[in-house]
Amino acid sequence: MAVRAVVIEADGGSRGNPGPAGYGAVVRDPASGEVLAERSEAIGTATNNVAEYRGLIAGLEAAAELGAAEVEARLDSKLVVEQMCGRWQIKHPGLRPLAAQAAALVGRFAAVHFQWIPRERNRHADALANAAMDAAAGKPGRAAAPSREVAAPDSARAVEPSREVAAPDSPARALARAAAARAATRGAGSDPATIPTSWEPQPSDTATRLILVRHGETEFTAQRRYSGRGDVPLSVRGRAQARATAARVAALAPSVAAVVSSPLSRCTATAEAIVEAIGDVPLRTAGDLIECDFGAWEGRTFAEVRAGWPGELDAWLASTRVAPPDGESFTEVAARTARVTDALIEAYPGETVVVVSHVSPIKLVLRDALCADDAFLHRLYLDAAGISVLDRWPDGGVAVRSINDTAHLPTP
Repeated sequence: MAVRAVVIEADGGSRGNPGPAGYGAVVRDPASGEVLAERSEAIGTATNNVAEYRGLIAGLEAAAELGAAEVEARLDSKLVVEQMCGRWQIKHPGLRPLAAQAAALVGRFAAVHFQWIPRERNRHADALANAAMDAAAGKPGRAAAPSREVAAPDSARAVEPSREVAAPDSPARALARAAAARAATRGAGSDPATIPTSWEPQPSDTATRLILVRHGETEFTAQRRYSGRGDVPLSVRGRAQARATAARVAALAPSVAAVVSSPLSRCTATAEAIVEAIGDVPLRTAGDLIECDFGAWEGRTFAEVRAGWPGELDAWLASTRVAPPDGESFTEVAARTARVTDALIEAYPGETVVVVSHVSPIKLVLRDALCADDAFLHRLYLDAAGISVLDRWPDGGVAVRSINDTAHLPTP
């Protein structure tokens, strides 16, 4: 049965560094401390750091199998924690693929926090790792911790504050870590090993074409204010942009299978104009296409946020896993937006679908389509009523046709 949140305790080591190595991982219920899963394996000859990463990966895999949405990962390896948090560079080439694999697993959860703990608080995972090391060395091995051991629940323990996956103290370094991780995992949710990398053309009649439309201008757009879940209507200029965009979409795709829109009125009004221009086409809304929840920053300018929340803003700019106060992270936005696009690929093979949404969801779709890193989000500008076009094949292939086409818009 799926669980909402779990705690992972992971450890690894070797007899000789490098030497006979193994890892151990324990997944617990955070409230009761009950053991939900254990993982342990001898991995032959390896270093301590490799074994520690393998322990983390095994714990994350076990948590994913349990259907967990949130994870607290606790390790007594300072190196692994600091590297996964983006504060330390991953200098050793042998650790980079393991860090990328761990980061790929992290991306499967709504939230993952990393915390360093002293070895004495990691005894169960340590015992599993030592038993695995004994096995790797060909020794009889000591007994591992009992599989149904129950630790004290979090409420009864003094726990250090958890740490976000990326830290605000080094934005460039955090972005570099994220880029390395995504290089192994991007591709619209597909296994990177299965994504076509050839220049050989694919049959166009099997691709689903997504025409991505940002809504027309609102007063908040013109004033450069954070506009998330607030239902700000189109301005007079925004309605004119919607009509011009509708004509452009009709010219691009005379045959459209569906128009799918965010439920906010600035999007539905834009989508209705497109439906009117195209003709007989269904219009439906999808809640997962809604803009990022900017929480306490809603309706404020960047300068106002910088003045009121400087630390929180730096952290948010440094990591897509960090949310504004009382808001939503871009990682969460990307996950729900991918659910919509994946469903559209499955429902409309070989057809064209118009998707009307907001700047953040569309940027995230394009980031993943291009296998780009998070710096892409800060460098790409999407105008109100701009159009982007991409093709998606059932096997994971992607072709980005255009980004932020605005030639159809009336001049200011």
